[in-house]
Amino acid sequence: MKLEGEGFLLRIYLGEQDKYNHVPLYEAIVLKAREMGLAGATVLRGPMGFGANSHLHTAKILRLSEDLPVLIEIVDKEERINAFLPELDKMESDGLITLEKVRVIKYRAKADKP
Repeated sequence: MKLEGEGFLLRIYLGEQDKYNHVPLYEAIVLKAREMGLAGATVLRGPMGFGANSHLHTAKILRLSEDLPVLIEIVDKEERINAFLPELDKMESDGLITLEKVRVIKYRAKADKP
């Protein structure tokens, strides 16, 4: 797949303990993105954060949380992201989703070696 020039960055903010069909929601989202052939996805786990309900999630020793913030970033062409959004809507009820234009400088996989 070639992805250069204008692309879109989809960011999905959720909690580590969020589930979809008994699996971590972040895992379900990444697997669906892969299944739909999106360019790539990355899951980032945050040491601290809060969302719409202002509940603080932190990894500090004295306030150890098992529900740390999770951010998923997916970059692809606008039409492919737009096709993914209805699937994402089926999986996530709470959280924050953002979309912004990005300039893709480089997106290449290493060539398979014979």
